[in-house]
Amino acid sequence: MTIAICIKVHDGVVLAADSAATVFFSVGEEVREQVYNYANKVFNLYKGLPVGMVTWGHGGIGSASTSTLTKDFRELITNNPEWKIDENNYTIEEIVDKLLLYFHDKKYTKEFGDSKEPTSPFIGFIVAGYSAKKGTPEVWTVLIGRGYGRQKSEVEAPIVWAGEKEMLSRIVLGYSESFLYLLKEVGLSDEDLMKILDIFEDRYNFSWVHPAMPIQDAIDLADFLVQAAINYARFRPGAPTIGGPVDIAAITKHEGFKWVKRKHYYSRDLNPEG
Repeated sequence: MTIAICIKVHDGVVLAADSAATVFFSVGEEVREQVYNYANKVFNLYKGLPVGMVTWGHGGIGSASTSTLTKDFRELITNNPEWKIDENNYTIEEIVDKLLLYFHDKKYTKEFGDSKEPTSPFIGFIVAGYSAKKGTPEVWTVLIGRGYGRQKSEVEAPIVWAGEKEMLSRIVLGYSESFLYLLKEVGLSDEDLMKILDIFEDRYNFSWVHPAMPIQDAIDLADFLVQAAINYARFRPGAPTIGGPVDIAAITKHEGFKWVKRKHYYSRDLNPEG
């Protein structure tokens, strides 16, 4: 499983994620889970351009991991004449459309079939950065599978989180999303539920992200939220399905895509060109 976070301020956007990947396998009639702690979920989508992505959900398509497929996609939009974007005249939405074409149309449907089936595997992406002729950052979500089919939407909220959302919902919203289902189970109408939420947000909720927040503070906030989710998964009963090293990248208008925290399976000292 995963916790994936995007924070947007005037100065740029921050992408962050844990590194845990959960794999289910059968032993006789028993289904067991194995958690690996070095999956890659944060990516630079085009080296040299201020565009990045964080992913959650199903960790791959067929025998290829989402990490490998993302790097293959990056190679296509960088060098393949049929896929290449114009570095001086691209939009984030254009990259999102190409991402959907590659991951959903070219890969997903060939492996899994109909992505509108409620039981189909799910893959989610948050794509963020700057279009070529814009001075403010954009954030888009991409949803594939589990009944969504292929969906994209631009997000205006300053903070977005996905994956195992329980802990961050409690921290950021002040209540668990599962609590809303409990209120409906005991007979609360949708109208009354909305009234309660409106009163709660008016009296008790506050914004964690101010547009003027410096990018370093946005980085620190993203790091804190991922670590909170990791520790929640660590101490609750069950497998720690959020964990491993935290990867963080920041994207700004003038500095572009920069890694803040990044794990490597190889030594940087032995591979300085990496």
